[in-house]
Amino acid sequence: MKQKNNFTAKDHTFVICAYKESKYLKNCIRSLENQTVKSHILIATSTGNAYIRGLAEQYHISLYENDAPSGIATDWNFAYRQAHTKLVTIAHQDDIYNPNYLEEMLDALNRANDPILAHSAYYEIRDGKPVYKNRLLTIKKLLLLPFTTRKTWNSIFLRRRSLSFGCGICCPSVTYVKARLPEEPFTVGCKADLDWEAWERYSKLPGAFCYVKKPIMGHRVHEESETSHVIGENNGRSPEDYAMYRKFWPEWMAKLLMHFYQKGQDSNQL
Repeated sequence: MKQKNNFTAKDHTFVICAYKESKYLKNCIRSLENQTVKSHILIATSTGNAYIRGLAEQYHISLYENDAPSGIATDWNFAYRQAHTKLVTIAHQDDIYNPNYLEEMLDALNRANDPILAHSAYYEIRDGKPVYKNRLLTIKKLLLLPFTTRKTWNSIFLRRRSLSFGCGICCPSVTYVKARLPEEPFTVGCKADLDWEAWERYSKLPGAFCYVKKPIMGHRVHEESETSHVIGENNGRSPEDYAMYRKFWPEWMAKLLMHFYQKGQDSNQL
């Protein structure tokens, strides 16, 4: 008989990955403080400044500053390491977490058989307003459709088939089970697809990718976001996208999928 999980809010930490002086950081902090169940909150940054330190002091949140050269994977790995609880969510400074986010994550993880991570559907925030339907959100919802039932959460075959068509998992929505993952979960050197690359590696592990189909967090899309920046740098494409498709498909199929993936990613542009 499988041992029942019994994760509680005490087993969880939100680590906000802060960068420079985001005007949205305060809203992110407030959304985490307003969770229906209370867990730990930390801030991690590689760009320590008076603005971030002031907010950490104002909200009585421990701040950890990384002296290593800044990079997306380096920053996320540093943030991940600061949490000493069984569960951790790397909260992106521009995003908002609904009050029931952690409650839903804990419920999913406690219903799962040997969970690796949990993630949720999400909505976009554009010009301060929530957006629940657009092309990209529809594509991601379709990619995750097989996982709306708990019976499929442990299927390595299904999650690899889903990932073979694109990255349906929203990175800031993910809560990680630290015992199942390496100390540095993200590959340094990846930029555009470091989350997709991580899910591909972990998709091979026995265990559950838990999915909450409710959109319980908001991902902000704006001109200063890293996603928009990376897509702009690569004119809507990335060599990393092609490399990811080649992990699953022959060359001709990878090129075909790249065409459709580019169309979907256009939704991240303003």
